[in-house]
Amino acid sequence: MSNTRPIADRSIPVDGGASAAGHETHAGSNGLRLDLSEFHVAWRIVIIATLGIAANAAASMLYAFGSLTLPWQQAFGWERSAIQSAVGFLFLGAIVSAQVVGWLNRRYGMKRVTTVSLLALSLAYMAMTQMGPSISSLYVMLVVLSLCSMGTMQVTWTHIVNLWYERNRGLALALVLSGTGLAAIIIPAAVSAATAKWGWQAGLLVLAVLPAGIVLPLVRLWMVEPGEVAATASARSPQVSRPAPGGVPFKAALRSPRYWALNIALSMVVAAVVAMVTSTVPLLRDKGLDASTAGQVFGSFGLSLILGRVVVGYLVDRVWAPGVAAVAMALPALGCWLLGHTAPHDTMMLALAVMLIGIGAGAEFDIAAFLMARYFGMRDYGPLFGIHLGMITLASTVAPLLFGQLYKSTGDYDSMLAICTGLFVVGSLMLLPLGRYPRFEAPRPS
Repeated sequence: MSNTRPIADRSIPVDGGASAAGHETHAGSNGLRLDLSEFHVAWRIVIIATLGIAANAAASMLYAFGSLTLPWQQAFGWERSAIQSAVGFLFLGAIVSAQVVGWLNRRYGMKRVTTVSLLALSLAYMAMTQMGPSISSLYVMLVVLSLCSMGTMQVTWTHIVNLWYERNRGLALALVLSGTGLAAIIIPAAVSAATAKWGWQAGLLVLAVLPAGIVLPLVRLWMVEPGEVAATASARSPQVSRPAPGGVPFKAALRSPRYWALNIALSMVVAAVVAMVTSTVPLLRDKGLDASTAGQVFGSFGLSLILGRVVVGYLVDRVWAPGVAAVAMALPALGCWLLGHTAPHDTMMLALAVMLIGIGAGAEFDIAAFLMARYFGMRDYGPLFGIHLGMITLASTVAPLLFGQLYKSTGDYDSMLAICTGLFVVGSLMLLPLGRYPRFEAPRPS
């Protein structure tokens, strides 16, 4: 393993001025002290990435789906179960997109790919207003939405954040990935209001506004990769050189047991999280809670998801990340145990159980993007993270189906809770052998 220090992947500020190359410290070297200087330089990146993640079809369409289900059922006579199963086509498109977008970003540049994607996504939403009467048109359009929005996937936004942030990489990723929470807060209410007043087509037009009307102008103004600014500065000042990102080559990473251990561990955790998210309210109802109380108990999930995301993001910048991840993603195992052993009248303890699951859910995406950059560098980050995103999306798609069949065969959630507990524990422990962060040296110019 090389003892050379990593070269800064982002040593040039957004305003075009050159900073001292190599000034950043290795993650964790500044203890728990909070240094926000990187946010002063690249705060615009955090804003566009947060909004971009909210605009991605996997967030915007997913959170709007519930508001559109009944109107579609009334308009076309589709069965509700057939409509709900359509989400799988959205995930199918996301799996394909995740394998492609990293290569496109490297070939054409992230800003160009994202611009085309935002325009295409808005057009796809508008085209979706003409679908029907066959439900196959819905399935096709959901695949098209995912393909059109590939430039707005986490692959792109975590990539550019990783390039600009070193000391506060975990915290920046946590803030950006909270864009899904922003989508969950705003989109259902906006789509429901438009649909109730003007029909389901209006709900889709509301979704079309976010990519092209809000995110695209900011992308055109603010989205820039550090190397692009370095190249501009180099043209003005010959002494400023463009930094090249270091890291493990794509094929070498695919041969690395560490890479697959990371992918498999986090896929196990995601599968368990999705199973719990989709099953917790029915589980609480089976315990005897009424619909209102079950909804209130599950409401603690969103709060703990955001809290877990930000706290874990802050800690991984200062403490060995696999250790932080192992603790954060083992907490849901305790939550599963509490759900299975807590009396129905003890709603406070049930809410605590849900919060523990939420902490693990909030930590997973931060941890994935952070660890991928730390252990494999930025050289082929896009394609490597694309494979990871495809794997966890597949896990998210398959888990509810498998656990649904398990419930059908057993008639209760005991087996699901036991399996999810095991997935959380094993997935967390698999991160501990990852070892020390490797140190990459950027390729030297010839």
